[in-house]
Amino acid sequence: MSMLRNLEAKLEGLVAGTFNRAFKSTVQPVELAHKLAKEMEVNKTASLSNTYVPNHYRVFLSPGDREQFASYEDSLRKELSDYLLDHARAEGLALTSRPAVDLLTDDRLALGEFGIQAQLLGDEPEIEEVEPQASEPAASADFGHTMVYSPDREARRLDGEDEVAPAAGHAARALLVGEGKRTVLSGSRVVIGRSRECDAVLDDANVSRRHAEVRQENGGWVVADLGSTNGIKVNGRRVEQARLEPGDELRVGVTDLTFELE
Repeated sequence: MSMLRNLEAKLEGLVAGTFNRAFKSTVQPVELAHKLAKEMEVNKTASLSNTYVPNHYRVFLSPGDREQFASYEDSLRKELSDYLLDHARAEGLALTSRPAVDLLTDDRLALGEFGIQAQLLGDEPEIEEVEPQASEPAASADFGHTMVYSPDREARRLDGEDEVAPAAGHAARALLVGEGKRTVLSGSRVVIGRSRECDAVLDDANVSRRHAEVRQENGGWVVADLGSTNGIKVNGRRVEQARLEPGDELRVGVTDLTFELE
């Protein structure tokens, strides 16, 4: 079993990604893998025959986080590359070459924070065939922007030397609480499901691979079903989509979660 998959196996039964952020302070390999896969999908571009995704990624780490990987950095880079390759194949996404992952240090980052840049290199699709397929612009040939993930604030975007501040009105942290675990909802969209590619993974046979998402919308938070088999319930009522208020009870499969603000 590879190093990264072995780490995932140790996390089995826990909610990966942001759900276990509250129990550690340093960046973990499984978190890097999940967010790299997320950036791969955010930056996809469609041609007439294929959907292309970036094949070159830069991961920026705080000095302390970079140091913890020093003894096995080369192996980690390969495992992350393998993870992205497997993800692209599983989702039917096209690559112009095997994904490459570089690890770099950025003194501006605090322990537990990391940034990701994504770039499509090589034989790109013909310009006249291409149209964007993501809510954010695809990364340009010079790594247009950096997404920074943090344990205690929503994902933010860096352009050059300037940091883009979180949107006004989201000073309160949003959380999902359940099964003795708490998660901060980082970023504007958190996907919940059984697949390890999701932001929040539930070990529940009644949960679909990509079951639901919780996203920011009009200054608040909304939960939406992603075409799951068993649907979602908010306060006991089955819904396709619903605005969340503090204290709302969310059922995904047979797992109960509570939405909270703090």
